[in-house]
Amino acid sequence: MTYQVTIQPSGHQFSVKPNETLLGAALNAGFSLPYGCRNGACGACKGKVLAGSVDYGTHQDSALTHEDKLKGLALFCCAKATSDLTIEVKEVGAAKDIPIKTLPCRVERMEKLAEDVMAIWLKLPSNERLQFLPGQYLDFLLKDGKRRSFSLANSPEEDSLLELHIRHVPGGQFTDHVFGAMKAKDIMRISGPYGSFFLRESDKPAIFLAGGTGFAPIKSILQHAFHHAVARECVLYWGAKTPPDLYLTNLAEQWQQEQNNFRFIPVLSEPRAEDAWPGRTGYVHQAVLDDHADFSGYEVYACGAPPMVAAAKRDFMARGLPEDAFFSDSFDYQSGG
Repeated sequence: MTYQVTIQPSGHQFSVKPNETLLGAALNAGFSLPYGCRNGACGACKGKVLAGSVDYGTHQDSALTHEDKLKGLALFCCAKATSDLTIEVKEVGAAKDIPIKTLPCRVERMEKLAEDVMAIWLKLPSNERLQFLPGQYLDFLLKDGKRRSFSLANSPEEDSLLELHIRHVPGGQFTDHVFGAMKAKDIMRISGPYGSFFLRESDKPAIFLAGGTGFAPIKSILQHAFHHAVARECVLYWGAKTPPDLYLTNLAEQWQQEQNNFRFIPVLSEPRAEDAWPGRTGYVHQAVLDDHADFSGYEVYACGAPPMVAAAKRDFMARGLPEDAFFSDSFDYQSGG
């Protein structure tokens, strides 16, 4: 048995099973409702039940009071439908709709993906989750007052841990610490989410252009798109110097096998003779130019070093890409490390 839920004022509809929370079912259906902790403690997901009945689930009385219930309010992160429902809640439509939080976190685990790339997974307190749009980033808040920004590599559907890909900048204060001293169970402080690098709703084919760890936010975007069976054509050009620098090619190749609307094109700028590299070579944005004479019908999402991003925007627009169809996130690896 499933129940039908109508969201007002948007009129969007989704189905929910009796054992599913309203928030979980809405997110799985592709509708972003606001949330914070996802366990009934913070009240960020509170909305109104206009018609129908719910099981309120387990929650803290401070987050949903008896008076709240009398007003028809519920916490959608723990409420479950017991009939068809009409609910009232403002959906998250853009980055401005998501609150920026400052939170403590614990380093859950670390894994070297390449000689100079470290993946770290962060765990938030049990009563907190970080809502974000795929492609956004967070800041580490350092003890000296400085910040270091890194894109989230996990999709919002897999948010029990926050995944980051950190490139080592030799001599860089923070990345030297990550590669030399950081360990599991270390406590850090973060702030986020930030940024406007996220997938827009469109039927246009999307070209993703990644340089090095610019793959991280694109990984988040693509996994989210695949989860929701987004039908638009997507192609990823991922550029690096040598094969080990393409540190998750197995994952990208797996996507290509599983998704009919996705292609993966790795590009190396400095392959060595012993690599016997059979693929594309040169600058990654040039590989895109070689494959496309006219960009007027595309959207482009570029992430990596500022010179690559700037060159891509200049050259793609010269071939017809509308300025409002180019979205980017420039990584300045040398700004303090």
